[in-house]
Amino acid sequence: MSHLEELKKRRTFGIIAHPDAGKTTLTEKLLLFGGAIQEAGAVKSNKIKKSTTSDFMEIEKQRGISVATSVMAFEYREKQINILDTPGHKDFAEDTYRTLTAVDSAIVVIDVAKGVEEQTEKLVEVCRMRHTPIIVFINKLDREGKDGFDLLDEIEQKLNLRVTPLSWPAGMGQLFRGVYSLYEKNLILFSPHGKQSEEDIIRITNLEDPLLEQKVGKNLAGDLRNDVHTIVSVYPEFNRQDYLDGRICPVFFGSAVNNFGVRELLDCFVDIAPDPLPRETEERTVKPEETKFSGFVFKIHANMDPKHRDRIAFLRICSGHFERNTNYYHVRLDKNLKFPNPTAFMASKKSVIDEAYPGDIVGLYDSGNFKIGDTLTEGEVLHFKGIPSFSPEQFRFVNNTDPMKTKQLNKGLDQLMDEGVAQLFTKEDNGRKIIGTTMNP
Repeated sequence: MSHLEELKKRRTFGIIAHPDAGKTTLTEKLLLFGGAIQEAGAVKSNKIKKSTTSDFMEIEKQRGISVATSVMAFEYREKQINILDTPGHKDFAEDTYRTLTAVDSAIVVIDVAKGVEEQTEKLVEVCRMRHTPIIVFINKLDREGKDGFDLLDEIEQKLNLRVTPLSWPAGMGQLFRGVYSLYEKNLILFSPHGKQSEEDIIRITNLEDPLLEQKVGKNLAGDLRNDVHTIVSVYPEFNRQDYLDGRICPVFFGSAVNNFGVRELLDCFVDIAPDPLPRETEERTVKPEETKFSGFVFKIHANMDPKHRDRIAFLRICSGHFERNTNYYHVRLDKNLKFPNPTAFMASKKSVIDEAYPGDIVGLYDSGNFKIGDTLTEGEVLHFKGIPSFSPEQFRFVNNTDPMKTKQLNKGLDQLMDEGVAQLFTKEDNGRKIIGTTMNP
């Protein structure tokens, strides 16, 4: 397969939201549809023993929140899908902001009952600054929530996005009967507990079809007709180029925990989402179709596998063709490095790969050569722009309670600094170490 054909296959996106909007649950169901996993786990449940794929750290399993960005890759409809599931909690927002530099588009998850929340506003602002194409997924339709049009108004006002619904619910909460896809002209009937079948998808190209009333009832059919008429009259018609340019934002409705509305979202995403996009450097614009390899490190994660104490640098490939056991130029260190075991991710699970293309996220085993923002190329000096760093706001002294372990402490502190978790300062008068962290970027 040619380089350009490999490019066209790639879809790399981040899933962002306020905590508890259902972001990790949506990720899990996308993996299920893509065949990457056989059984969906629960974010936090006493009944379901399997935890989610992306929340693999022990603290994530205990607290039921995402603490670190997870990368998951799978194939769907002959496309290579790369998902970055990001932390929603503000304490880990710095990781999310850096991750957004490595994606080409984003899916924003909004809770139907809570609407647009604080952290969602901040994350979408970053996407808007980067002109990142956005799709909104309004989640938890099986629960009582806000009116659909009120939610659209809230998204437009608080997030400053111009929306165009591509699906619309028939009822909500206890009256929820399904979703009508304006994109596919289908009525998808709701079946609790994720037991969707082909019989639940009914082709209705004309909403005046009496079949609609048979399926959802007279009242809901009338409401759905009126709502769709309003959508067509008030909201802009979907245009893919407008979406790619960030001028409009498609909106989907569903219930991730019930596996409902997820397939429609994924199918549309595969159709409209951008191929790998160009990246700006201080020297020039790097285009993905270029033949020479380049990429940047946007995240470093130590001890992904506690048994091996490994340290992985996450590399976003921006151009060219990355190959295993090939020398690449480390710009900051001004030296060549070779990588015998580059890996692809499925959260904490890794598999060695021989090659990768623009849009892919590659894991490089790191013995201390990398820092966030580092660049690898085939020899050209490039410095990728837009990787954020934040001024520390909270400071704490580091007190060593065991002088015999000073070396281990210093090594651990260096690892934390390289991961971008905090910044280290040393007092000139007495040499005491101080850690500075960002409270809430």
